[in-house]
Amino acid sequence: MDEAAAVPDGPQSAAGRSRDGADGRVPGGDTRRIEDALTDPLVEAVRDLDGYGGLVYLRSRDRRSLVLAMVAGVPRSLLKSWWRVPVGGALPMAEAYRRDETLWLPDERATMVRFPHFTAGLPYSFGSAYQPIRAGGEAVGVLVVLRSATRPPMEAEAVTLALRPAERAMEERLDHLAASRPGPDAAPCPIEYDDEPISVRLPTSAARPVRVGLIDWDLDSDRCTADDEALELLGIDRADYGGGIEDVEARVHPDDLHELRESRYDALADGRVRSRHFRVRDESRGEGQTGYRPVELWGHLVHGGTGSARILVGALVDAGGGITAAEAAERLPDGLFSLDQDGRLTFANRRCEELLGSGREDLFGRYPWEVVTWLRDPAYEDRYRAAMLSQEQVSFLVRRPDGNWLSFVLYPDVHGLTGRVFPTGPPPTGAEQEPQTGTATGPALTAGAPPPGPVAAARAGALYHVVQMASVLTEAVTVRDVCRAVSEQLLPAFGARELALYTVRDGRMYLLWESGYPEDFLAPFEGVTLDTQLPGVHALTTRLPLFFESPEDLSAAYPGITLDRMQAWAFLPLIASGHPVGSCILGWDAPHRFTPDERSALTALSGLVAQALERARLYDAESAVARGLQEGLLPHRLPAVEGLRTTGRYLPGTQGMAIGGDWYDVITTGRGVALVIGDVEGHSVGAAAVMGQLRSAVHAFAASERPPQEVITHTNRLLAELESDVFATCCYIELDPATGRALAVRAGHPPPLLRHPDGRAETLDLAGGVMLGVQPDSVYPVTELTLAPGSVLALYTDGLVERPGSDIETGIEAVRRTLSETPADSVEHLADRLVGTALQARERPDDVALLLTAYR
Repeated sequence: MDEAAAVPDGPQSAAGRSRDGADGRVPGGDTRRIEDALTDPLVEAVRDLDGYGGLVYLRSRDRRSLVLAMVAGVPRSLLKSWWRVPVGGALPMAEAYRRDETLWLPDERATMVRFPHFTAGLPYSFGSAYQPIRAGGEAVGVLVVLRSATRPPMEAEAVTLALRPAERAMEERLDHLAASRPGPDAAPCPIEYDDEPISVRLPTSAARPVRVGLIDWDLDSDRCTADDEALELLGIDRADYGGGIEDVEARVHPDDLHELRESRYDALADGRVRSRHFRVRDESRGEGQTGYRPVELWGHLVHGGTGSARILVGALVDAGGGITAAEAAERLPDGLFSLDQDGRLTFANRRCEELLGSGREDLFGRYPWEVVTWLRDPAYEDRYRAAMLSQEQVSFLVRRPDGNWLSFVLYPDVHGLTGRVFPTGPPPTGAEQEPQTGTATGPALTAGAPPPGPVAAARAGALYHVVQMASVLTEAVTVRDVCRAVSEQLLPAFGARELALYTVRDGRMYLLWESGYPEDFLAPFEGVTLDTQLPGVHALTTRLPLFFESPEDLSAAYPGITLDRMQAWAFLPLIASGHPVGSCILGWDAPHRFTPDERSALTALSGLVAQALERARLYDAESAVARGLQEGLLPHRLPAVEGLRTTGRYLPGTQGMAIGGDWYDVITTGRGVALVIGDVEGHSVGAAAVMGQLRSAVHAFAASERPPQEVITHTNRLLAELESDVFATCCYIELDPATGRALAVRAGHPPPLLRHPDGRAETLDLAGGVMLGVQPDSVYPVTELTLAPGSVLALYTDGLVERPGSDIETGIEAVRRTLSETPADSVEHLADRLVGTALQARERPDDVALLLTAYR
């Protein structure tokens, strides 16, 4: 597969990425990248639904996850926990993808009822619509539109109609993208994504310029000539400027690279660039004080002297604020400030400086709760998150270190938020302890006394990850389920790149699961003893988590340890009920500071993972015992009979020790061969035990050359005498391979199917009696059959033909059609096809037993 087509570079890819030979977007959608296929339809979907944000999820390469590919109107940083979600998860985007149906959640109440796990991670008020995206005739992702819950309500049908144009546009463009990059077999390249999300800005008006720099960008060679003012705006020293567009891209905020690159296509398609906004690094405050300055690009396309070169002549404008607006803000008696989508400060008036006790030069380009120590409470950052994700006004109170109170009011929109801060009195006694939305008056959040000194910046939502992980792990059953859930949740939630889960067994550490490591990197650590000088071992033996924020920290603690490409690590002990289970290792590809709440959250999560792994290990052991018991009760091989080809299939549909009672058998008798299939009701060890007794009884009666009617009559009487309080069904057919004549008896069992030599298949109308064990003196009629050479006889249990929401006759008819339409050259292939087709429409099948006999 050509990965460049379906899994493009992310927003932090190498500079200079462009479309080979592209002359701009062709009407109808010339798409060479994922961005080209998704951007315009996504923006249109947000507009058509009167929303404030949009997301596009695409399936991952392994089809196990949905990966956030594009974000518009919402900071991607606020959705970090949802960059990758499991396809099988109890989440709205996953359900819309699985069901291939539009899903509309008008407000937080509807979301809570349907998806409590999702609400635990994003406990904010907003509506959301989920529309499956198709390409090549199959679902490949989901389009999500976020809508304020305070907007006029919409009916589900209206939502579907509003999203349909964007859905069709995405399908057309994704099909074009897949077809333009065929795979090795010349088939269209599948639509897949495994990178970071691409940020797209919704349309906005241009800001009034303050400083202007000029650039000439050769779009063919990607060489860029810039004057001194432009280089100063970009923060580039002329002596260090290489003259390529990659030098400019290196200064641009990762979320805004798309905006800069889109200016190329604007120029090629329209001949000009109108107001493309992006942020560039601002390091004017010195080392460690990096912020971002908003800039704006305008320009038009000209051709070189020879007529072949295409040059974008542009103006780079400082969009940090307009002079008139800034002067007006300085006259206000209240503090006024603006935050960009990510929460970094882009403007503050002088009164705001006074009230916060911090200068604008310290605040610009940074999070206020990082600079102002008494705002370093997760609750305050959460108010920003609540405003941005609900798009509703939020107000709250904060007490300053001097004891005075400030009132904050946040006014969000899709591009950031404007805030107002002013002195106020203390809150009334018994004030509400929740953020208030929709009004700046009335009860508001009252924070407690500020911390006595500076504290580490809190990572908002860290505790939500604990809640989310607990919810997901409740649905993980096997050890593999737990490992997959941990990998899919922990890596995106904390921004880690590598994960390894180890278990301890017989005093040694063994790898259970890894993600992101170089091939064979972990091989030397397999089976190490618990006295080995390794951090993962020490974390387990000391039962204390270890955090290393840089390679130097790790090397100092463990000299000589082999390092991979990671730059920070967390080694977490997995302890369940005081019992050591193993270790969890997380790696970051950049130095990482572990805040106190992040350390607490990871430590809490390690306990949840340990409990889940221990429970899953017991389940796997229990399941192995149950499967062994069940398989031991079934025939290991079917006897070879001259003139017949037989094969059997058994698929358990139960879990743990809840094993079923389906069985089949082929028994040679003095008159020919007996074909038997049966089903004991219930799913338990008791049901399996009864099944074993019945199979032995049928085998003994048949081997004693009793006629079919007596075999079933005696078996029925035996089951009634066992007083087991369970019943069973059975179909018994004695066949003479020499003549094809057969005698059949049916006791409450589904009728067999017969495929004739010409391919026609029919349901055999066999006279039957009641289930075994119901009436000890029941009589079972016998039906005579004759099989022609080339016929195929199918015996099965009801697990093969039951369908959710329909009667059993519908399932029998579906299996009959498959039996008729599938070539009978191989009974093995035919058996696999019957079982596979029957199970496609069922998420959790019951036990299935199938016995196929081909008469030559």
